[in-house]
Amino acid sequence: MTTPSPLLSRPGAVEAAGADAGVAAHYGEPLREQRALAAGTAVVDLSSRGVVTVTGPDRLSWLNTLSSQQVTALQPGESSELLLLSVQGRIEFDARIVDDGGTAWLIVEGAEAGPLAEYLNRMKFMLRVDIADASADWAVVGSTAAVPEWASLVAWQDPWPHVSAGGYSYATVAEENHPGLERPWFEYLVPAAELEQMVADRPLAGVMSSEALRIAAWRPRIGAETDDRTIPHELDLLRTAVHLAKGCYKGQETIARVHNLGHPPRRLVFLQLDGSQHTLPAAGSVVLAGDRKVGAVTSVAQHYEMGPVALAVIKRSVAPDEILTVLDGDEPYTAGQELIVAPDAGQVVGRQTGFLRGPRA
Repeated sequence: MTTPSPLLSRPGAVEAAGADAGVAAHYGEPLREQRALAAGTAVVDLSSRGVVTVTGPDRLSWLNTLSSQQVTALQPGESSELLLLSVQGRIEFDARIVDDGGTAWLIVEGAEAGPLAEYLNRMKFMLRVDIADASADWAVVGSTAAVPEWASLVAWQDPWPHVSAGGYSYATVAEENHPGLERPWFEYLVPAAELEQMVADRPLAGVMSSEALRIAAWRPRIGAETDDRTIPHELDLLRTAVHLAKGCYKGQETIARVHNLGHPPRRLVFLQLDGSQHTLPAAGSVVLAGDRKVGAVTSVAQHYEMGPVALAVIKRSVAPDEILTVLDGDEPYTAGQELIVAPDAGQVVGRQTGFLRGPRA
């Protein structure tokens, strides 16, 4: 978005920084807001997100050829996730996709909308597709529950943590035990000019709340858990964003090779942080195993039940039972790790197929 959200005028609103600049980090009571968001009674302003539209009769078959996901048969109201990869299989774009029968809506991080639209326009050649960066016209509003009054809106329902058709779980827990099940997630597309009116009577939570619930659900976010070396296996993104049996696409060779020959060199991990300091380490803080640097914190939050929690990307070789230390400058935080991506194939549990149908289906 190019202008701050009008919801920043709400009493107590404090603007977020970084990728979420332009929307509220909180409205004065972060933990109360987080409880309300988790309960499905509050919604969160995500209008800092970007929206790219793809129209035309070739839109789904064309996106299918470019991306890691099988979307040719995506039905109106059906939600999925796709990745656009480099030749080396590294993540360049991660898009939430929902089609309404005439338009494929791609929800991305705000900074990614312009570059994604530019990339797609370069790749359309003679196909019957039109691409637009529609971020200025549409706001995204998040919720942990379907909103019946918004049934006419286009909505994306996060497939996480279900394993989509053709996907694969790298997790150490079976799907029925995955913490992501505690966080159903919907992202509604609201006309930007109607945002204030649409949420007028609804309790609001800031993005501090949605980030805490995302971290607790082990859900990776591009720009937070990713860097210029990230491949999908490291973040367990094969479960929702990759179809292992679809046709050729850029980066497919790396996807297949890493999947067939072994696990990636790094893995996503959930950290329970020592809360005795009453502070939180910053994203980017070093993760140590003993005196050895093994990775970095990627996201951190204060969870309303668990206290300080974080996601980190660490070396695959770190022992699963090793107590880690997060070092923020000179401030150490003891961190117990909970496996997300298994260090070796023998620890992978659970696999399932099937697309997740969204609220407009």
